[in-house]
Amino acid sequence: QVQLVESGGGLVQPGGSLRLSCAASGFTLDRYVIGWFRQAPGKEREGVSCISSRDGNTYYADSVKGRFTISRDNPKNTVYLQMNSLKPEDTAVYYCATVGRFRRDWMRYPEVWGQGTLVTVSS
Repeated sequence: QVQLVESGGGLVQPGGSLRLSCAASGFTLDRYVIGWFRQAPGKEREGVSCISSRDGNTYYADSVKGRFTISRDNPKNTVYLQMNSLKPEDTAVYYCATVGRFRRDWMRYPEVWGQGTLVTVSS
């Protein structure tokens, strides 16, 4: 059973930080491109960040560049999204997924999805 499980969401004040986790079971994450997506109420899903399978190269959406960092911990079979300087517009359900292509349009190729974790940025 291939499965991805997100965790780490919650309520945080503007300017605060959260670290989201994407834990894999049934496969080894270090063989896969992993992306983080988000969907806010009433808005389309967007790609947030993506990390390559081997060399750790990354893509970031312009809206989060400089604030968010994606990383891998391969022994834990986990990918993280460190989110700093959070803004109310970051409020969304965040999903991780395997991604079929590591290139500029990576967000078009999600494969296996996690269930999502809610991030709410509000004072």
